Amino acid sequence: MPKMKTNTGAKKRFKLTGTGEIRRQKAYRSHILTSKTRKRKRNLRKSTLVHPSDRNNVLHALALK
Repeated sequence: MPKMKTNTGAKKRFKLTGTGEIRRQKAYRSHILTSKTRKRKRNLRKSTLVHPSDRNNVLHALALK
């Protein structure tokens, strides 16, 4: 059986933490920033964790499952 290929888009977007959770950046911070409040843009800078219901799909894309 051939090796599983990693999805290169997912490779750039997700990182595994030390405890095995998956870290991601938040969406909606790329353009039309004038209509968003300063507080909202500041909170979008922070990274967050992938939701447990999406975890299997991300692991599959990263060829870890």
